[in-house]
Amino acid sequence: MDSILLSLLSATNQGILWGIMALGVYVTFRILDISDLTVDGSFATGGAICAIAIVNGADPILAVIFAILAGMVTGLITGVLITRFEIPAILAGILTQIGLYSINLRIMDRSNLPLLKSPTIFKNVSSLTGITTNMVVLLVGTVLAVVVIAFLYWFFGTEIGCAIRATGNNERMVSALGVNTSTTKMLGLMISNGLIALSGALITQSQGYADVKMGTGAIVIGLASIVIGEIIFGSKHSFVTRFISIMIGSIVYRVIIAIVLQLGLNTEDLKLLTALVVGVSLAIPILLNKQRQLALYKKLTGKDTKHA
Repeated sequence: MDSILLSLLSATNQGILWGIMALGVYVTFRILDISDLTVDGSFATGGAICAIAIVNGADPILAVIFAILAGMVTGLITGVLITRFEIPAILAGILTQIGLYSINLRIMDRSNLPLLKSPTIFKNVSSLTGITTNMVVLLVGTVLAVVVIAFLYWFFGTEIGCAIRATGNNERMVSALGVNTSTTKMLGLMISNGLIALSGALITQSQGYADVKMGTGAIVIGLASIVIGEIIFGSKHSFVTRFISIMIGSIVYRVIIAIVLQLGLNTEDLKLLTALVVGVSLAIPILLNKQRQLALYKKLTGKDTKHA
């Protein structure tokens, strides 16, 4: 029982930290309406920058700031490819992601960089308070998640934030009103990948190492968190509720993975399980919507759908 509770606590911790990444994915996927595949690369870049900064004596908090800035640069590169060179968003993200793999190797000078003997935010807080590392990750992660959600809620209520939201809703209309949509797209991509890199830096400090492949599948995990949150809360809510639903969706996703692993799933099948969770999560809203449409049709016409 203790091992199960510890596993669930660890899953919750991971869900909160990965949830910040999911918030970044939400900015491009839902708000900006861009399928940005830079995620896998920028997540690892955040971890690589954070790890190499700490190893070279930087304060863990400063290392996180460096990671955020690096993530924003990766988003800017993808934005330039999309807006200046008119490369399709999916292809632009793939190009940046592929390039970042080599860059991350250059940054760390190896494929894996451990932080076992280096200070981290979680180790420092644990030593100061005497609280276990797992609880520190939970507390610090929750505080940071609240700060990120508060920032996003504030930012997307500003004039430039509303312009980014409007660009995702109707780019032509916004352009006709005199808004530079290239700028709003690049800014949205920078914020998104900055948050993703922040998550990568926090995960690196939590797990005690950075790996060049740590971002593999991050986009799928982010989408799973978003869709699971929308299934639980629905998609038509205030911004704050949507952001909170994403965090909860990320935690639920991690808890599902932890439970299945506890039941004896082979870790080699984890990617397949992730794909199934995302596939089912994406299919459920479509099936529910079809059921509502059929029920409405029967109510309005009084006919059985078999004879429609």
